Amino acid sequence: MKTTRTYTQTARATAAEETRLRIVRAAFELQAERLTTEISLEDVAARAGVSVQTVLRRFGSKAGLFEESLGWINAEISDERRAPVGEVAVALHVLVDHYEKRGDFALLMLAQESSYEHVRRMSDAGKDTHRTWVAEIFEPYLPTDAAAREEVLDLLVVATDVYAWKLLRRDRGLSRDRTEQRINTLVAAILAARPEKKEG
Repeated sequence: MKTTRTYTQTARATAAEETRLRIVRAAFELQAERLTTEISLEDVAARAGVSVQTVLRRFGSKAGLFEESLGWINAEISDERRAPVGEVAVALHVLVDHYEKRGDFALLMLAQESSYEHVRRMSDAGKDTHRTWVAEIFEPYLPTDAAAREEVLDLLVVATDVYAWKLLRRDRGLSRDRTEQRINTLVAAILAARPEKKEG
């Protein structure tokens, strides 16, 4: 009897978690398609195949749901961007693949960061994650002098930012491979010119 009850409880917990993830994914997918103001809880519930009451019971509010969905995608993004330290060409290939998948979503979020607190927090976290990623990947090539290191790191962050991808891929209309080539060229120029020590 106890075994049956334990199995039933486990099955219910698994089903509840699957429902939660389905709602979170639905909220993320909608945020990747349109502005936050254009998304209702009814939209999320319909996409997830649940009732609005289920959404509210699990997340409390639209803001609570959207915040959790953005936390979920930040974890997904960290996995998507994993690359070996020091392997610049490999890392940039991974990065461009990531932008091909998530770049338009990131740009949509950045366009709303001054309007919604949860989006601003998500954007700030994304910027911190990107700078940390750049620092880790390029660590073997960064100057040892602290000031020079920060200067080179700033330039590498700009060269590999989602806006660099947007300017080349969306605004210029370059192919995915040509975009990656241009970013590689930018990064190579920065590393070739890196100062060893900040003067003055």
